[in-house]
This record gives sequence, structure tokens and C-alpha cells, in this order.
Amino acid sequence: MCSIKLLPDKLISQIAAGEVIERPASVLKELLENAIDAGATEIAVNIAQGGLKLIRVTDNGTGIPVEELPLALTRHATSKITSQEDLYRITSLGFRGEGLASIASVSYLLLISCASGEKHGWEIRSEDTRSISPEPSPHMTGTTVEVRDLFFNLPARRKFLKTESTEFAHCEEIFRRMALSHADITFTLRHNGNLRGHWQAAREAAERISGILGKEFAESATWIDEHSAGISLRGMLALPAYSRATRDTQYFFVNGRFVRDKLITHALREAYRDVLHLDRHAAFVLYLAIDPEQVDVNVHPTKIEIRFREARAIHQFIYHGVSKALSSPRSSTETLSPAMAALSGAHASADKTHTDFIPAAPVLNYPRQTRLPSEMIAQPFSFYQLLSANESGTVAMQDSPRQTKEKAGSENPAIPPLGFALGQLLGVYILAQNQKGLVIVDMHAAHERIVYEQLKSQLDQQALSTQRLLIPVTFHADSLDIATVEENQFLLQQLGFEITTLSAATLAVRAIPAMLQSADAEKLMCDLLDEIRNGDPGQLLTARRNELLATMACHGAVRANRLLTLPEMNELLRKMEVTERSDQCNHGRPTWFEISLAELDKMFMRGK
Repeated sequence: MCSIKLLPDKLISQIAAGEVIERPASVLKELLENAIDAGATEIAVNIAQGGLKLIRVTDNGTGIPVEELPLALTRHATSKITSQEDLYRITSLGFRGEGLASIASVSYLLLISCASGEKHGWEIRSEDTRSISPEPSPHMTGTTVEVRDLFFNLPARRKFLKTESTEFAHCEEIFRRMALSHADITFTLRHNGNLRGHWQAAREAAERISGILGKEFAESATWIDEHSAGISLRGMLALPAYSRATRDTQYFFVNGRFVRDKLITHALREAYRDVLHLDRHAAFVLYLAIDPEQVDVNVHPTKIEIRFREARAIHQFIYHGVSKALSSPRSSTETLSPAMAALSGAHASADKTHTDFIPAAPVLNYPRQTRLPSEMIAQPFSFYQLLSANESGTVAMQDSPRQTKEKAGSENPAIPPLGFALGQLLGVYILAQNQKGLVIVDMHAAHERIVYEQLKSQLDQQALSTQRLLIPVTFHADSLDIATVEENQFLLQQLGFEITTLSAATLAVRAIPAMLQSADAEKLMCDLLDEIRNGDPGQLLTARRNELLATMACHGAVRANRLLTLPEMNELLRKMEVTERSDQCNHGRPTWFEISLAELDKMFMRGK
């Protein structure tokens, strides 16, 4: 066995570099973070051969005084923190003081900087961890860091890198993240002399997001702005119809830092669960602002993972904020006239059925002894044919929008977001006309969502009932499961479960929520206990409950090839406008599309 020896400083630096510098993109990340921390308002990046040959970052920040340049290339030397207390309230992107030192140990590094108030800049070079004394160099206020021949002294590490195009793609992604997180900074990126990205400083984050992710994302997204107890969540959430096959369009920033956190990922996945199709992934750009003392960023070498002090509260805040933003139907974001909004709200609150589009008699607000005239019982009632009865039982009918328009002459009645039905297409789609053009609705998918949301609402208004099992379900459990049950008996009872300990390794389930009586009790309990320890048990039960309700809604929704009357079609459109998440069915598929008149004119080459 070899004796214990101190490692050489050069080897120590290269080992440390291996944890921080994985590829050229890691170098770019460290340099961009330093530039942002220096207060730069303009940052220019030049890359050659995917970053292996050259990475140059120039900023107009505060710069580094000449006497501090040697320290800048020394391990564990930083201006970001000075004490242990600072480590628990970090507001900067960098703080460990090992980024530049790590880069210098595996490349040829040139650092040129001019501090505010100095007449000229100074440069310092590092070659194979050896620093050369600073020398005068022309430079405006700010800093330029030039990294050449990355991993020249670690050929084995260099062999693990991919092609030039792949390495540049990773660098471009880092650049994109930084540009998204700091919209107030102008960013410029060049690769092999070619301009690959340029974004001027923007006043609003939405402008920067649209510039980077494109017009299609911006038009398919909704803005979120939630605040609670010193925490805020802002950004853009793509609607489920914009979902992607990968997670490439998922950006979450905590106090300006891009992170990938399991708790955040879980909260977002749960928020999208009810509207996202199968294995598709959501797209979003979100900014979480929180007290730095409530989050620990010093848990991973690359600082991409974090820990929250109040993890459960953060999870719930993100989940409910995103769910709220996604719950409103896109059609409801358009302006409704006061009359139309009142009618839609009154109709939605009055209609308690889900098996038919036609309002039942109680909606009409008749006196109990009054009955409808026999000649009207078989007639379908339109949403606009509001019925009222006086003491004698007579019925008055309000004109339809078309009749109102004819009577008003030049006056235009308010048109609801999803418009008025024109007819059916092959018994599957409803065709409607609104102010913008043509609306196409999948009637089964739309009605399925309406029924689903009504079932959930009705269930939420009732107390959670339990179903005792005739024969208790017993299963083997480890000591951690036993302890979880003993510590959370009250919570389990609130959730509708009765579970007891039979032995040191056996649990017995004696009652479960009535809505889940057909579920596999053993698997359900195993998942629930795991969720109690690591997540939110309420979300697990809600997901299981919703699966059952979705099945019921699918069977209760109107089927294809059923012919509907125009009043029934309009009834469905009005319900969609006041139903949460009505833009997608229970399986995440879109329920309607809109084709503008301009698009139709283009199809038929009108105006050419």
C-alpha cells in the first residue's frame, strides 16, 4: 500500500477543474456569470471551433483593479463573499472563487481588464497554471477573458469531447439561458466569425423571451405573475397545444440562476398533468424570486441544483400558480361585453347537469307549481332564448343575436370569443364564426373536458367519504414505511385511509377513499407513503381521483356522429368559454382551433 502524500498544486488544480469544467460550455458559463456579476450592460462572445480553439468574452462591467489581477487567477479568491454568513444569503451567480483558476489550469488564458476610473487596462496571462505579471494593455472600462486551446494539457479529457458543431450547440444553449435570465443586458454571439445571436437590452422579459424562443412560442403562451409572502413567480407558460417531445424549451430561473431542481420539476409536471398529452413535455420560461436566505445554491459543483428551506411551501406555490394560469380557457382572455359575461356566468352557475347540452327545467327559475307549456317541452332551448315566467305561467323568449342584429339595423351585437355555430362537419366538428374568422371545435373532446371539470367541482364540494374493506389488504413493509404510518396517522385519516400495523414488517389497509375503491390498495399505499416522505400526498390522490373521473367523463361526453341542433352547438360553445382548461380535452389534445379571415383570404388568393 502506498504511503499518504500531499498532491502537487498543479494536480490539485486539474482535479478541481474536472469538477467545474466539463466542456467548452462550462467555460462560457463561468465567464458569463462573472461578467453579469460585474454589472455589465453589454456582453460580447466570440467562439472558434466550438470553443476548443477560442472562447472570448468581453463586457463593460466595473473591471478588476490591477493589484487584484493575480488574485483573480488564484483558487478560492473571490469578491462575492467574505464570511460564513454570506454563504447563506448569496445574491451573485458566482461565489466560490475557483472558476477562473480552474479554467487557467487547463488552457492558455489571457485576462485584460480596466477598472472604473483607470486610464488604461492591464493584462495578465496564465500558461499551465503559471501566471505572468500584469502588463499595461489598451482596454475600455470592463473586462475581456480569452481562453485558447482548452484541455491542451489533458489530451485524454479532450478525446471525450464531441464534434465542433455539438460543442458549439452546448455553448449556444448556455448563452441562450444567460440571455433569457437577464433581459436588461445586450448579448452578442459569434462563432467562427459569423454572427449567431444578437439581442438588444429589453425593458420587459416577454420581449427577450419572444426574441429568443420565437413568435410561435410567444403567441402560444400565457403570462403568469404570482406573488405570495415575499415570493414571486413570473414568466411565460406555453399552452399544452405547444407541447414538445423533449425538455429543450424548459427554462426555470431562481434569483436569476438557471436551475434544474427535482422539486420544481415535480410541481410543474403536476400542474400540467391534467392538460398535457401523454408523454409530451411542457414549454416555459419562469422566473422565481425568493429571499436568498431561503435557498441554498452551494449543493452542486456546477450550481445547477439547489435546495429550498421550505420545500413544501415552494412546491405548492409553484403548483397552484401554474395551475391557475393554465386553468383559464384561452377564449376567455378576449373581451366579453358586460351582458355576455353576465349571461355566461349565470348560465354556468345554474346548469348542474352534464349529460345534455339543453338546460334542465330548474334553470328557468319557474315557480314550483308552474309547468312549461306542452308545445315547448320538446323544443331545444338556446343559450340566448332566456325563459322567464310570471305568476300566470306565461313564457317570454328573448331574440337570438341574428334577430337582434336585424332589428338593430347597423348596430352590431357583442360576439362571444368562440362565436356562433354555423353547422357540423361530418358529425365530428362544430364550425362557428367569431369576430376573427372561423372556429373549429372537436365536439366530443370539448364536451369531455366540460363534463370532467363539472365532476371534479361536484366532488370537491362534498366531504371525502371512505370505503371500508370487507377483507383488509395486508402487505410487507420495511421499517421506513412502518415509521411513516405511525407518524402520519392523522394525515392518513384526513385523506380517507385507515391503515394499521400488524407486525414489525406488515401493514394492513382497512379503508380507502370511496372514489378509489377499485384501485390496487397495496400499490396505492406504497406510492402514498413514498409521496408523504418525498412529496405531496394530496397530489397523488388527486391524480388517481382524476384518472377515474376522466374515464367517467369520456363515457358521459357526446359521441361523434351525433347530430346537434344549432342551439345545442351554441350551448356547447358558451360552456367552453366558462370552463377551466377547456382548450384541451382530458388527454391533452386541443379542443378547438381558429382560422382568421386573413388566413382564409390567403388560402383563396384573395386580394392578389
